[in-house]
Amino acid sequence: MSIFELITIFETERHQPPESINALLDFYQQKYITGDININDYRKIYHYLHRQGAISAHELA
Repeated sequence: MSIFELITIFETERHQPPESINALLDFYQQKYITGDININDYRKIYHYLHRQGAISAHELA
């Protein structure tokens, strides 16, 4: 999965673009937890989003 595919899935399911890179990361993590994304794709995109400055909601708690 590419970052572009992730954004398309987000927009399709939520009927709006992601409001922030953090929202995109949270959405992506939820997809991983529910088994929609394999570990290899998860790691690649997760690290990419973190390098872009994304912070997960669970990291803020």
